[in-house]
Amino acid sequence: MTIQNLNQIPMVVEQSARGERAYDIYSRLLKERVIFLVGPVEDYMANVIVAQLLFLESENPDK
Repeated sequence: MTIQNLNQIPMVVEQSARGERAYDIYSRLLKERVIFLVGPVEDYMANVIVAQLLFLESENPDK
């Protein structure tokens, strides 16, 4: 497997009455309140995870 193949992020197409929308898989998982973490937790990654948690809290504080 080449480095280029490792950098490709899968896309998911969602269909609704309003049409189609394509998401990268991580954005789609976040929409379902799934946060994906791979690798060691360093300052940068911790900041990203906290930002995602804060976003989810602001979107729906009851979940």
